[in-house]
Amino acid sequence: MAALDSLSLFTGLGLSEQKARETLKNQTLSAQLREAATQAQQTLGSTIDKATGTLLYGLASRLRDTRRLSFLVSYIASKKIHTEPQLSAALEYVRSHPLDPIDTADFEQECGVGVTVTPEQIEEAVEAAINKHRPQLLVERYRFNIGLLMGEARAVLKWADGKMIKNEVDMQVLHLLGPKMEADLEKKPKVAKARLEETDRRSAKDVIENGENYKTPGYVMTPHTMNLLKQHLEITGGQVRTRFPPEPNGILHIGHAKAINFNFGYAKANNGICFLRFDDTNPEKEEAKFFTAICDMVAWLGYTPYRVTYASDYFDQLYVWAVELIRRGLAYVCHQRGEELKGHNPLPSPWRDRPMEESLLLFEAMRKGKFSEGEATLRMKLVMEDGKMDPVAYRVKYTPHHRTGDKWCIYPTYDYTHCLCDSIEHITHSLCTKEFQARRSSYFWLCNALDVYCPVQWEYGRLNLHYAVVSKRKILQLVATGAVRDWDDPRLFTLTALRRRGFPPEGINNFCARVGVTVAQTTMEPHLLEACVRDVLNDTAPRAMAVLESLRVIITNFPAAKSLDIQVPNFPADETKGFHQVPFAPIVFIERTDFKEEPEPGFKRLAWGQPVGLRHTGYVIELQRVVKGPSGCVESLEVTCRRADAGEKPKAFIHWVSQPLTCEVRLYERLFQHKNPEDPTEVPGGFLSDLNPASLRVVEAALVDCSVALAKPFNKFQFERLGYFSVDPDSHQGKLVFNRTVTLKEDPGKV
Repeated sequence: MAALDSLSLFTGLGLSEQKARETLKNQTLSAQLREAATQAQQTLGSTIDKATGTLLYGLASRLRDTRRLSFLVSYIASKKIHTEPQLSAALEYVRSHPLDPIDTADFEQECGVGVTVTPEQIEEAVEAAINKHRPQLLVERYRFNIGLLMGEARAVLKWADGKMIKNEVDMQVLHLLGPKMEADLEKKPKVAKARLEETDRRSAKDVIENGENYKTPGYVMTPHTMNLLKQHLEITGGQVRTRFPPEPNGILHIGHAKAINFNFGYAKANNGICFLRFDDTNPEKEEAKFFTAICDMVAWLGYTPYRVTYASDYFDQLYVWAVELIRRGLAYVCHQRGEELKGHNPLPSPWRDRPMEESLLLFEAMRKGKFSEGEATLRMKLVMEDGKMDPVAYRVKYTPHHRTGDKWCIYPTYDYTHCLCDSIEHITHSLCTKEFQARRSSYFWLCNALDVYCPVQWEYGRLNLHYAVVSKRKILQLVATGAVRDWDDPRLFTLTALRRRGFPPEGINNFCARVGVTVAQTTMEPHLLEACVRDVLNDTAPRAMAVLESLRVIITNFPAAKSLDIQVPNFPADETKGFHQVPFAPIVFIERTDFKEEPEPGFKRLAWGQPVGLRHTGYVIELQRVVKGPSGCVESLEVTCRRADAGEKPKAFIHWVSQPLTCEVRLYERLFQHKNPEDPTEVPGGFLSDLNPASLRVVEAALVDCSVALAKPFNKFQFERLGYFSVDPDSHQGKLVFNRTVTLKEDPGKV
């Protein structure tokens, strides 16, 4: 009953029934939204308009400090906050002012309370934006990016209603261009495919110009900022510097491919450099094989780091800075246990105000190994975006480090290390995924607290795929249970798995470019990645012929005393790319499915009275006799042949092999049956219960034409009419093993 009441309450706010039901699945969100709506009803009555309901939902879903709920609801219910920009400003204000009491006058000024934007002001702002882009507008007409006009008008009128701006833009554009004509309805011509560094050069560069970090929203200025930026520009010469900073505790996956493309691509597009920096601050989970695999994958995708560095390169400097933080009263040694720091509102540390001299002595004791693991940490004095207070900077670990050995028994955390390593390497654009936005405040705070150069952190949305898991822990479970062979099992979406399956790096890079870089998290269908792979393989994978389920065919009137050599084009659409030779003998093998004794309507391949052509031979075969075994199963066919030009053209041409190689072929399908195998509402039994039993089928005695005899691991072919295949590293001198990379066309049965 309570759920029904909440459902009715949420739909009354303007949420669709589906959205309301999704909200109810999140207990924390639904409780906060229920409380916000109930409080608003005390002011507005039982009926809440949709605009107010949308703001209440935005508040409930984004507010981290629940103490401020009533305060903000009162502003929404009284219509003092009535637009999305005002709500965003209000949330940012309470996040950056965690201490009581709130200065209401300052709050209202920062949130635009009482500010009135007139229709005349909107008209003037839109007119100015249109005049700025008038020449391009007149050329591109309705194919021009209208969102650009809205964005520029919004930048001038921060508190204006977005719908009013849109309506004004639509009206003025219509007045300038007139009604849409037929040409305006045509799609904008596609630009040539390019790597992400080309497609995102403009949008990424707009984030921040090198040396103008102080213009970034939220960037904290200090008396030293301009001088530090000046020194930075003297060192870099204005060069763009990015970095790809993986943790060496697992194999890279498809999401990392986007990060690699963005970091390396953005640097390349702007004539800059990109570091590959290993964040090796947790010796318990790091293994040498992961360092090697990560370097291999970056190179495989086509990128060369300016330099390979390690966080551990800077351990000495990081320790010196930690001591300096303590001296400045900005860090302290704490003895709260890990479990005490968990949750949304952990208790403040009772050691937060301990004397600086005491923390210095204790931190030195930590370094000398006088505390056990978990007994002491060094914490920084700040509050982060998500309300987390005083993040840990150093913790005790007695695991030897792969590079520094036993020199250290204290190791810095990500929150402490990341921004300082960026500063040391003079990174200009610290590009990271959206989940690190909650650490932006600590990033800026720490650099400024130590008076060192402060780069800019810019977040973008992660790339995920349906029907996949990429969590290191869950992949280990899949390996442990035998569901997959290892990290490079071709059914996974790790980069090593995709390489083994036969995905070309160009296809992955093109996919990342098509996805683009947005702030919102992107979850894509696997078939979109497969389409990019097909585009590349169609131009790069030479053709061959293979038969998976073979049927022996004897040509009783073979036109020669011995086998013929047939010239087969490597790429039928472009014969300038060469040919390969295959034998054509009196005995050939065709796919069993290419023959039917009793064909259904529409069947165009070999049957009684229905001849077929053999691809590339110039011959047509016609059925004369079906040979069956004791069980009634068809064992072979006897046929006659004629020249293709000596009679009526057959309805179909089929592939075949003669004097073939016997190979193993592995046919892969999706590993999971549901789009979101990790979603408990979609898969209540957990992701291990969602495994697809048909995700792998092995054909142990497939027949492949002899043109592939010298193929090496990772060589790729198109097996005509079957799909694209890649040679697996399991191949040996006696037998080749092929993995099916993708089918020739997207399977319409897959959703």
